[in-house]
Amino acid sequence: MKSLNSQIGAVLYRESPRDEWGMEKIHRKFQSIDGRSVTFRAPSMDDLDDFLGFINSLVDEGAEVPVEDRRSREAEADWLGRLLADLEKGSAICIVGEVGGKLIANSEIRKATGRRSHVGGMAIAIKDGFRDVGIGTELIRLLIEESRRAGLRLLCASVFETNLRARHVCEKVGFREVGRMPKAIRKGDRYVDEVVMALEL
Repeated sequence: MKSLNSQIGAVLYRESPRDEWGMEKIHRKFQSIDGRSVTFRAPSMDDLDDFLGFINSLVDEGAEVPVEDRRSREAEADWLGRLLADLEKGSAICIVGEVGGKLIANSEIRKATGRRSHVGGMAIAIKDGFRDVGIGTELIRLLIEESRRAGLRLLCASVFETNLRARHVCEKVGFREVGRMPKAIRKGDRYVDEVVMALEL
């Protein structure tokens, strides 16, 4: 067992061999600041209902994510099927977080193509009630590890300018703001900037 991230008291360890996509079925166990046990792992089709509940909870909350309409089970099944196919092809990385058998976090790296094939686009979301306890920070660190293993050289993330929590967490692990698209995101009856952050691996 190997102890890491001592500043928040996390205990992490490798759990299982890699699957056919080169990703570990269970990446890591993690203890959050408030003492909850979190499992970071690869997704499967068995997660469909959890994914549906997760995304719809973010929509209902009005969380600062691109999706603004509740999803049907059929639409979510289509999205999950395409995601799993992309994982199998090696064009994406996805790690979910669960607590007590329930999905509480989702994250993805989408690999670019052609002359940008060394670049990955990162997205992460944490369910309400599980934020500010170190889960997002550790999940991004794990995404960085997996991205390096996949041969990526640059990670980029697009963040609402008003999402100070997400910007802080990205900065904490080494991302820096490299640009903005002014008023690129509609938020209610106003428009906010899309902040582009990047990390060289």
